[in-house]
Amino acid sequence: MDGIEIITVEGKSELKAFIDLPWKIYAEYPKWVPPLKKEVRRMLDPLRHPFWEFSERILFLARRGRETVGRIAGIIDDHYNQFHNEKMGIWGFFECADDLEAAEALFASVEVWVHSKGMTFIRGPLNPSTNHEAGLLIQGFDVPPSLMMTYNPPYYAELIESCGYFKEKDLLAFLIDSNYKLPEWMDRLAGKIAGKKGVRITHFHPKDADPAFILIRQIYNDAWSDNWGFVPLSENEMQDIGKSVIEFTDPDMAFFIYVEDEPAAFCLVFPDINPLLKRLNGRVGLLGVLKYFLYKKEIIGLRLFMFGIKEKYRQLGLPMLAFHHIYEVVRKKEKYRYMEMGWTLEDNEGINSLIEEAGAKVSKKYRIFSKSLS
Repeated sequence: MDGIEIITVEGKSELKAFIDLPWKIYAEYPKWVPPLKKEVRRMLDPLRHPFWEFSERILFLARRGRETVGRIAGIIDDHYNQFHNEKMGIWGFFECADDLEAAEALFASVEVWVHSKGMTFIRGPLNPSTNHEAGLLIQGFDVPPSLMMTYNPPYYAELIESCGYFKEKDLLAFLIDSNYKLPEWMDRLAGKIAGKKGVRITHFHPKDADPAFILIRQIYNDAWSDNWGFVPLSENEMQDIGKSVIEFTDPDMAFFIYVEDEPAAFCLVFPDINPLLKRLNGRVGLLGVLKYFLYKKEIIGLRLFMFGIKEKYRQLGLPMLAFHHIYEVVRKKEKYRYMEMGWTLEDNEGINSLIEEAGAKVSKKYRIFSKSLS
């Protein structure tokens, strides 16, 4: 058998091989949802995606003979390292055949590169940060991923651990199905909170997207600043996310909570368009437009994408008000049959307990791994 050769991605053909590899890896995994190739290409382009304004990356391919059997990205996120005063390297965009030699060669290449940049440890998978796709699926393989959540073969965890990586943190996703009913105690409490003077919910629409996403960024960076793995969203990153999601945002599910005329919290719940993405199989084009009109009825789920409360308003019970509002909207629309909530940190006991008390159950678990380079 041919040995493993590691190639640095530099040309168009190598980048194409990097982007196309998952279609071969996941041929036997029907739950996988293909990303749009043009979006993957844009995400990886240092000249087009705003993440690279403060970060750098290198891409590697693993080949056995003429066959591409693996890929990985090495990433340095200067925003994260400056914010936390750390020297963290990142690995992400990992895909690999069940081939330990290939995995070892890929991780070794990334580790050498990030260490040469002065990093003392490496963490992943982050694609490319916690503000985007994060974590390796370790529980919930029998359920398709929801929008902007990862999916991978079960054998990936063993490959990664065999390369010297250990669990650093688990992330949880919770599921509410069509039989869900809001607990009476939460309904009553949400009513009391909503009745307080100065507390109100406002929605935003596509025409108001720019100022809305500026406000979301401000609240998000305040609300999440103390969380493990947090990195502030830059202004350009927030604008990019806004442009990516505004096309399919349900205005009734995107809202702010105000307290005394000050924005205290926000919530973004998106239709889970992954069933449509699966139909598109990585490409849009004219056929993709036709598929949208043919299959948009298959979009029957939601994903709670972002939720944040400013620190000074965390004792007012605003999560329960948000739960109540979402429940009422979904109950009236009827077309939505499930909602995935997450991810959350495994040790965020306050929010996890509240979600479980509201009737949601853990449906998937993801893992972040790390390794010392000292």
